[in-house]
Amino acid sequence: MVYDKKVGVKMFADRATIYVRSGKGGDGHVSFRREKYVPDGGPDGGDGGRGGDVIFQVDEGLNTLTDFRHIRKYQAQDGEPGGKKNCRGKNGSDIIIKVPAGTVIKEANSGKVITDMSGDNKRIVLLTGGRGGNGNQHYATPTMQAPKYAQPGQPAKELTLQLELKVIADVGLVGFPNVGKSTFLSRVTNARPKIANYHFTTLNPNLGVVDFEDGDGFVIADIPGLIEGASEGVGLGYEFLRHIERTKVMIHMVDAAGSEGRDPIADIYAINKELTAYNEEIAHRPQVIAANKTDLIYDGENEIIEKLRKEFEPRGMKVFPISAVSGKGVKELLYYVREELRGLDEKPIVFEQEYFPDEMLLTGDEPYTVTYDEETGEYVVEGPRIEKMLGYTNLESEKGFVFFQNFLKENGILQELIDMGIQEGDTVRMYGLSFDYYK
Repeated sequence: MVYDKKVGVKMFADRATIYVRSGKGGDGHVSFRREKYVPDGGPDGGDGGRGGDVIFQVDEGLNTLTDFRHIRKYQAQDGEPGGKKNCRGKNGSDIIIKVPAGTVIKEANSGKVITDMSGDNKRIVLLTGGRGGNGNQHYATPTMQAPKYAQPGQPAKELTLQLELKVIADVGLVGFPNVGKSTFLSRVTNARPKIANYHFTTLNPNLGVVDFEDGDGFVIADIPGLIEGASEGVGLGYEFLRHIERTKVMIHMVDAAGSEGRDPIADIYAINKELTAYNEEIAHRPQVIAANKTDLIYDGENEIIEKLRKEFEPRGMKVFPISAVSGKGVKELLYYVREELRGLDEKPIVFEQEYFPDEMLLTGDEPYTVTYDEETGEYVVEGPRIEKMLGYTNLESEKGFVFFQNFLKENGILQELIDMGIQEGDTVRMYGLSFDYYK
């Protein structure tokens, strides 16, 4: 929880922006054996160590993103550079970032989903650490027995992330403030929300489990009170609209007694308008109307119940007169909701990946050059983009080599070589690596 000086209460933290960086790979080392009676020993530069990964992991003990309000930068350890005598650098340590279940991780600038920490997705390597660079021992050839080049370590990967906690609940409880949602939740579940007679009592989503005698229950979330204009940022309700995105059924609660002088029919239309403005798909999910506070109606029924039924039941929204205080009608409502859930897909709502860090981080506008070295008779391709690509790609694997070829083609490098007159069998050099060109 975070203390908000403006309103004088502790606010639920369900969003955070953080910076993450994987570890840089250690640089390969350039050195040569210097042994007694061996004045000109061969290369013995060691490889650099691998950089640490950025790992996200679900912690079932967490239910808020408060910790990220205090720490905004997370960085894995860099790999150590290689050393003499073929000594390999030490690998960098991973950094493990713990988040509550239901946290959606997005790329901050685009807002695209990278991963949803829900369901079976309990642990994910979001950014891999940089691979250590090869020492100069790897570049000795019959024609180059003393290579003075070692591969730099793969650069670190970095991202600015938007974390959003979207509660995992089967049923969302929505309605205007002070209609009795918290009272209802405390009656039907194990949740114990604070209840008081003023607007915006609920300042965070309350979750509870509805248990049945046969054990086939469901999770319900009390979404803090919405008001007109919530989708445009009016009131506190806007802050919590994201929490209904996973719900499959919504219980729409209204004050049937009109204890605050409100029109429940108008309230339902107003709330649904806000839901539609926020996400039209959500507004079309199954809804059931809980006409609450019937204990304040002397005869237990009144014309407003019939008006509600006449207005909404033809639209597929069944109306249940209930009293959250006395419990009247609550059991019937819960059994109906359970049957609605049974008719829907049992799989939890999980947000699909839209942003792929490894692919996106390889693209960019870094420069490169394609030249011809007349002294060696080789074509030379260099530049930050090329160096980054070589660092990211394992050329010893078939998949990596195919990726390497596609990279050269998609970035126009192959075409530039062709335009310069390259012929089959000619050599292309990239930072100490040599390739023969074939169509």
